[in-house]
Amino acid sequence: MKRIAILHGPNLDRLGKREPDVYGHATLKDLEQIIRTEAKAIGYSVSFFQSAHEGALVDKIHAFTDRGIHGFIVNFGAYSHTSIALRDALSASGKPAIEVHISNIKKREKFRQHSMTAGACRAMISGKGFPGYIEALQRLAKYL
Repeated sequence: MKRIAILHGPNLDRLGKREPDVYGHATLKDLEQIIRTEAKAIGYSVSFFQSAHEGALVDKIHAFTDRGIHGFIVNFGAYSHTSIALRDALSASGKPAIEVHISNIKKREKFRQHSMTAGACRAMISGKGFPGYIEALQRLAKYL
């Protein structure tokens, strides 16, 4: 069975409470259940990790890679726009990754409109809400 790691950055643990007009009322646990159900239907197992700490996310990318993960779906939150370290960790993993953003970053503040980490990913899905994660699973399947 192919194994996928889903990594979430800062403030994604606040889904359902944080800016519901932008992110909706569903929680991170709700999102994880949606992903888990879809992954099982297409024959993948998933592991989840969320942290507000950039170094913890880098360490987790390395740990998942060393344990033989097959691919990543990432939403690094604000770190997407600033983190060369996360970009480098994804690149060094040698594993395919898809970046997801719940909101449409191209229609947000100027500083959010460019993703530093997307360059280490096969695709970026932005502005499709939670269904964007299902699309990411389907796209990632093409690379595994």
